Amino acid sequence: MTVRESTFFGFANPVDPRPEELQAWAYHPEAVPLSSMPPDWDLLISGDVLAPTLFELAMDRQCPARRFAQHCLHIYAADGVRQNASSQRKRRLKKFVERAEEVGDEPMSIWAHNCRVLMSRPEIFDYSDWIEGGLVRHPRRLGLFNNRR
Repeated sequence: MTVRESTFFGFANPVDPRPEELQAWAYHPEAVPLSSMPPDWDLLISGDVLAPTLFELAMDRQCPARRFAQHCLHIYAADGVRQNASSQRKRRLKKFVERAEEVGDEPMSIWAHNCRVLMSRPEIFDYSDWIEGGLVRHPRRLGLFNNRR
């Protein structure tokens, strides 16, 4: 039985879900609506432990929670370009960006492009775009030479 065929029964601890729980939920998000999750759940789960799972979900065109996973990857990327971000996070982010460039579809290609722009120009960071979901709701390629858009 695959994750897509299985039923999701909930999180043991929604504040700290296991990767397999997040993956199962992503294919059955109606089982536990986002509105019932803890405040700032997107921020809570957008760390190093769940990043590989979030990346795989964001790459899967068939995943019902794909946009949410993409939103979390924007948070992960914004955190990964900070000066005090761990070298592990920076390396992992670079690998995700490279993979999205190689095999990602248009939304993931845009994400990779925007990550590269943010890596080279962290001063263009905009909280509403990267943390509040603006780049997911209104996808666009950020310009390297203009102020923000």
